[in-house]
Order: sequence, then structure tokens, then C-alpha cells
Amino acid sequence: MRTALEGARRGAPHAELLSDGQRSAALVQEIVHWLDEAKAEEIVTIDLAGKTSIGDFMLIATGRSDRHVGAIAEQISKKLKEQGLGRVRVEGLEACDWVLIDTGDIIVHVFRDEVREFYNLEKMWSGDRPVEPTAH
Repeated sequence: MRTALEGARRGAPHAELLSDGQRSAALVQEIVHWLDEAKAEEIVTIDLAGKTSIGDFMLIATGRSDRHVGAIAEQISKKLKEQGLGRVRVEGLEACDWVLIDTGDIIVHVFRDEVREFYNLEKMWSGDRPVEPTAH
């Protein structure tokens, strides 16, 4: 976890000064970086604002094999926990065809190529969806 001084040097605002949405957006950028470091392919970010109450962002990435998908998911999960997100839920590590990592605000999907193609979540979530009513 970065200290406030390290964050300031890198130009990142201190966490207490960020709104929840800004914090989520900053974390999305870090997750994309981690996915890239893990050699994930075809990384897509989808802003879920106004589309659903399940989260703020969805990230979708592809691994080259089931072992690669599992390794990517474990690395992302580990880094999220290092960031202090202890409530991260991970599903799908048994088969590693599709692993879902849920931080609460950000949902990360890591697929094998054929499985990603079959479910085509980008098409489902990127298009114009009716606004889902949310309770405030």
C-alpha cells in the first residue's frame, strides 16, 4: 500500500480526499495495471454508473489458458487484499474458465478466450441498458 507521501509524489490524491466514485476509479486504474503486469489480454473497462446497483465498474480480461486465468485472478486478489480490501470475494478458481473477483464496487472477470466469447459480457453491459432503479 502506498503512503500518502508516495501518492503525492506520483500525483495521486490522498485516499481520504477522494469520494467513493473517485476511489473506485483510481482503483480501477490500478487493477488494469495489475492485469497488464500479469499479461492479461483484451482488458476492457465498463462504467456501470446508471446501469446497475451491483457496482461502479466492471473489468473484463482474458487469460491464455486455465492456468493463466487462475494465476491472474490470484495475483489480482492478493494485490486487492494488500490494498486493505479484505472483503474481496473470488469465485471460479476451481475450473479457471471464468473467475470473478468482486470488491463490492468493482467486478473483475477473467476468462479463457472461448468462454469470454460465449458469454460476451461486453455486449451485454456496454450497450444502452435501461436504468435500474436504486434505493437511496
